[in-house]
Amino acid sequence: MCLIVFSLRQNPDFPLVVAANRDEFFQRPTAAMDWWNSEIAGRQVLAGRDLLSGGTWLAVDIDGRVSAVTNVREASPVAGPKSRGELPLMALAGETGTLESLVRERGNQYSGFNLVSLNTRHGWYFSNHDVHHGRHVHRGTYGLSNHLLQTPWPKLLRLRNSVTGLLESAGSGTTEALHQNLIERLYDTIPAPDHELPDTGIGLERERFLSSPFIVGSEYGTRATTVVTVSASGEIRVTEQVWGPGGKKEGAGAFCWQRPA
Repeated sequence: MCLIVFSLRQNPDFPLVVAANRDEFFQRPTAAMDWWNSEIAGRQVLAGRDLLSGGTWLAVDIDGRVSAVTNVREASPVAGPKSRGELPLMALAGETGTLESLVRERGNQYSGFNLVSLNTRHGWYFSNHDVHHGRHVHRGTYGLSNHLLQTPWPKLLRLRNSVTGLLESAGSGTTEALHQNLIERLYDTIPAPDHELPDTGIGLERERFLSSPFIVGSEYGTRATTVVTVSASGEIRVTEQVWGPGGKKEGAGAFCWQRPA
């Protein structure tokens, strides 16, 4: 997952909104989002599955808690002995304090990552590239790409501003329309101008290619767009659009249920 915008308590009808693009090589075997039993989470989760290393990039549980991971962009990444895909599942397994201790102790066993764990009241963020041991996040709209939380990369700023504006007018009777509008805004293929590009050590051409919120490529690109909303009334709705090479639609999934009392 390479770009996530999430909003906490910024709209009275939707206390939690998550909108995300997952970027990956198209040849990497992947199962589309669905319900499955995770031993790591200790419960059923709604998530896609990485069939190569196991785990996932974004997961939702029956209570509407959402967890997601992004990698940290590095010129010469070092592979960790553990898969980052298990981190979102760990985030759904227990309380934040336990997770924070666990991730802090084992953080050096993974390649560079960012992890967010969210519910309708607050969230938690951790990166093994951050000097902080973990941050609690409360009200606000936040962006996360392949650097630290709120790092002002052009695609992050553009999507975060777009989502913020959309949520200002979203109401409880427009959930499906909100999801479709968010998917359309995540399908933003406009690259950033060169003078705004970050320098992460991967070269100018690669920076350009990765600078749009939605990445169109033949071998690597955006493979899934996922939107999650939890309403004030407890309705949880998840929509996933799957993409193939060249940004072509390949399938979609939609899930909706009421949060248990």
